[in-house]
Amino acid sequence: MSRIARHRLFWPAAVLLALLLANLAFTPDFLAVRLKDGHLYGSLIDILHFGSPLVLVALGMTLVIATGGIDLSVGSTVAIAAALACLHISESPDPGGLGTVLTAVGIALGVALLLGTANGLLVARVGVQPIIATLILMVAGRGVAQLITDGQIITITSDPYKLIGGGYLLTVPFSVPLAGAVVLLASALTRRTALGLLLESVGGNPVASRLVGIRAVRLIGLVYVVSALCAALAGLMISSNVSSADGNNAGLWIELDAILAVVVGGTSLNGGRFSLGGTVLGALVIQTLSTTVYTIGIPPETTLVFKAVVVIIVCLVQSPAFRAKAARRRSRARHGARTAAPEKLEVGA
Repeated sequence: MSRIARHRLFWPAAVLLALLLANLAFTPDFLAVRLKDGHLYGSLIDILHFGSPLVLVALGMTLVIATGGIDLSVGSTVAIAAALACLHISESPDPGGLGTVLTAVGIALGVALLLGTANGLLVARVGVQPIIATLILMVAGRGVAQLITDGQIITITSDPYKLIGGGYLLTVPFSVPLAGAVVLLASALTRRTALGLLLESVGGNPVASRLVGIRAVRLIGLVYVVSALCAALAGLMISSNVSSADGNNAGLWIELDAILAVVVGGTSLNGGRFSLGGTVLGALVIQTLSTTVYTIGIPPETTLVFKAVVVIIVCLVQSPAFRAKAARRRSRARHGARTAAPEKLEVGA
């Protein structure tokens, strides 16, 4: 059992399972999954469905953090991608055409590619600190998204576009296998090739990696591009699910949830070793928290406080240093109880 507990995925999985089981106390049929009209429904399906965009954003964030960086611009990238796609579809004479939707998706991903490249150049080439470089786009990008939408919510009617975030494939929401495919692709590239080792080398010891000939500039630029593309795909999912684009609220604070998901998944913010599986579990933990908030009726004004408290507890529980310190305190308490008992008997005698 102790060997299993030391596995990096044990604590994220245990916390996710505990949250799911805790919901049964408030909603007895929380784990129930029903089939209706050829589609699966239930709280578990909702967690996977609404958690898919967060999984994608957190996936890109993991690769950035693995190099010792951070990307605060993903929320703005989500909004910009959603705004561009919906604007193109709304202005098209054939909004329901497959060609129109593919062009909209291409525009969104193309602009995200440029945004990620800009972040990568600022960090890797110019030498701007990642938090500052991406903070620029985080602030300016939200304004750009509102300029694209003219400060309004763009609503569209397009069945092919609706498929991305609101459609179904083999009874499950289409966003779930789409996010799963991206995760599998990223896992294959980082664990079946040398790419993952190179990213960990750059994040763990950038000086040593440079001395052995690793081209850190290209790798750092690459992860920011991947992060932006994942955020854009998440933006397409979010806007597709509601058939609209809101430049002000789309992807709002998703960068913070993504960072929390990465931390809960066991990846260190200092860079180096990372876990894509842990990130996926962390994203599902964050989404389960959000679902739990609405399920048990926690007041909206205290939602963020509730999530913050739970995340702090989760991070402490899976921290080896904290667990070791707690174990030492329990050991001292037991030792003190054993030594105090004979003294009490002697006084009584």
